[in-house]
Amino acid sequence: MKQISTLVLLLVLLGFSASAQVDLKYQEPSKEIMELADVPLPPSTAINDDGSVLVLMYRNQYKTISELSEKEKKLAGIRTNPITNVSSRTRFSNNVKLMKKKGIVEVAGMPQNARLSNFSWSPDQSKMAFTNTTNVGTELWYINIEANTAHKLSEGTLNGNLGSPFKWMKDNNSLVVKMMPEKRAAIIDKLNAIPTGPIVSVNEGQKAQNRTYQDLLKDKVDEQNFVSLAESELKVVALDGQTKEWASKAIYRSVNFSPDGNYAIVSIVKKPFSYIVPYRRFPTEFWLVDKMGKKLEVIEKVPLIEELPQGFMAERMGKRDIAWRADKPATLYWAVVLDKGDPEVEAAYRDEVFEWPAPFNTEPKSIFKSINRFAGITWGDDNAAIAYDYWWNTRNTKTYLFNPSNPSQEPEVLNDRNYQDRYSDPGNFVTERNQYHRNVLVLDKGYAYLEGDGHSKEGQKPFIDKMNLSTKKTVRLYQAENKTNLETISKIIDVKKGQIITRVQSQTDYPNYYLRNIKSRKAPRPVTQFENPFKSMAGVHKEVVKYTREDGLPLSGTLYLPAGYDMNNKERLPLVMWAYPTEYKDKQSAGQVTASSNEFTYPWYGSPVFWVMKGYAVLDDASFPIVGEGDEEPNDTFVPQLVANAKAAIDYLDEQGYVDRKRVAVGGHSYGAFMTANLLTHSDLFAAGIARSGAYNRTLTPFGFQSEERNYWEAPDIYNTMSPFMNSSKMKHPLLLIHGVADNNSGTYPMQSERYFNALKGLGATVRLVMLPSESHGYRARESVLHMLWEQDQWMEKYVKNKK
Repeated sequence: MKQISTLVLLLVLLGFSASAQVDLKYQEPSKEIMELADVPLPPSTAINDDGSVLVLMYRNQYKTISELSEKEKKLAGIRTNPITNVSSRTRFSNNVKLMKKKGIVEVAGMPQNARLSNFSWSPDQSKMAFTNTTNVGTELWYINIEANTAHKLSEGTLNGNLGSPFKWMKDNNSLVVKMMPEKRAAIIDKLNAIPTGPIVSVNEGQKAQNRTYQDLLKDKVDEQNFVSLAESELKVVALDGQTKEWASKAIYRSVNFSPDGNYAIVSIVKKPFSYIVPYRRFPTEFWLVDKMGKKLEVIEKVPLIEELPQGFMAERMGKRDIAWRADKPATLYWAVVLDKGDPEVEAAYRDEVFEWPAPFNTEPKSIFKSINRFAGITWGDDNAAIAYDYWWNTRNTKTYLFNPSNPSQEPEVLNDRNYQDRYSDPGNFVTERNQYHRNVLVLDKGYAYLEGDGHSKEGQKPFIDKMNLSTKKTVRLYQAENKTNLETISKIIDVKKGQIITRVQSQTDYPNYYLRNIKSRKAPRPVTQFENPFKSMAGVHKEVVKYTREDGLPLSGTLYLPAGYDMNNKERLPLVMWAYPTEYKDKQSAGQVTASSNEFTYPWYGSPVFWVMKGYAVLDDASFPIVGEGDEEPNDTFVPQLVANAKAAIDYLDEQGYVDRKRVAVGGHSYGAFMTANLLTHSDLFAAGIARSGAYNRTLTPFGFQSEERNYWEAPDIYNTMSPFMNSSKMKHPLLLIHGVADNNSGTYPMQSERYFNALKGLGATVRLVMLPSESHGYRARESVLHMLWEQDQWMEKYVKNKK
């Protein structure tokens, strides 16, 4: 009896209960972790095109749990606060400052207790508009950049429930704004609503193979509430405070003005609504209107999209990607499918692009056809534009140079490559703002320019090239050295003059901006001087390590060792391995290294790097490629490749003398959680694991998941073998499950962790389930994040570092 009492007391002291639930308040992790997890961060930035002004946006690192628990409606794929009418998951800034040549300048007149979002430059970048969310609504404000002053333009009547609630007009002095209707229908409380009949869904033989979307409409009450929240009136708000009607009440998705400002594309959501797809796939009409809001034409009526051919490259019929040519005053363009939108249909060309110039009284003209699925255009001038396409199944992408004025002239394929092959990436074409304040190709007497990340076997060395559009030959104008730091190209101000802004960082130097002239030998001039907020990590060893899988595939990861670690007298440390699987169609791309040892070490909330401060070795972003070449799909051998990836990493670190292979933890988030559960089920490589916000039963995502196109009935063995839930009886090691109660990511329902926990518990596994109130797929509240770190720390201290 005495032994039983001692055991109960011990369990209480350890914070783990012998009962099913633990009555636990929010906890905070140890001092070493708190010094990294709970620090003020430098501001985020927005840079104008000539680099003369940086807008500094300050915010708290986390929300509070009370903020995250405010009223929320989840309807048709949106999550919104029905009182403030803005996304309930918005991360607000709380202050704005301007950095100019003379230094940092305060902005006078900013709102008190500010909750700022939706920052947007005016077309000429003389002003910046933003919203301020109060307890009763969302207001429109703007900053006069030259005067350093902020001005309020409206009360809290904006409707940001379907995205940004305003759009600048061409004159730089007025905006089209989504306003809540004056007579808005009341939000119905479903708890008090009396049903008038059953909910009936019907299908008459069509195939509607959709992903497992969340926050969908469920009944007529939801439909009414969605209309109440989504309907807006469009009004023109001038900077002098005058307001006038622009368009009557409707469910507006977007307003997109032509470059000359005389026309706009307006997209409007229509009925019937759906209970199986979010609002972005509801019927939508695209209208052509003039600058006064008058309807001129219906460009396209898109029906409800519940049924598409199978496959990631499936596409709907009709006009899509409707937009304005950036190099013309008012010319519409769009794409249409040539293969019925079905990837299984053989076609020489998959898509065709048409243009339609103002005054829109002629027939649209075909200007381009793409071999793969059309992916966009960078416009240049009458004679030169760059088009892009891609095909997911082969990971192929093509870049074309074509003449938009002469469709009979055959487009030239500039690049035909695997888009996962980072080493062969030629870079992106450099653009500049034209007279309409739109980005167009920099064309310089038959030349164009490219800027790229510069990944190679020698590391990352960003570059700028000059391309002869006739010969297609390139000349390298600039390449970063990156011997002791990592310099990346942040913004090109004037490529002809050689003026660029770069972002420079090192392991211990926080990323800062520098003004560099690539034609000059002068050292770059610092623009910002943000300090490192994580000084307690000084002395931590960091390097990108490379090792090989048993089948010869090169792998890598970023290794962290505690400060003061003696390389000449190595101590075998407990190891935390963190990863996320990625699917490839070729081994060459799968084996490439894109991490840099010179990258700043940023212990964000989901990072495992915290534990280097607790005496662990950490292998972060370990390579976990899943390769399927030719007719073989990556998931055909998912589990064996997972285990092989993990074994290769542990073998290497063990051989180097860094780690104790009997004390290794594995962890991951989302698909990384799925990986973790599989590794603990199908191998003996790990002492314990941490799985956050994962999906564990693939029969609950029967029409595909991640990069799996096949449905469950086509590949039942694949789904069952890959599902940790189906193999719960094989679980061999302690697993910590963490999940947000309000997870809205496709496939990762909170039920996934709840049911998996019940299965493991029923079969006698060592498992703990932590459900974080009000949290979604990623975690936002300070209380949640600190408690999550505490849970992970307790778990690893008990089952890894001090494993018996």
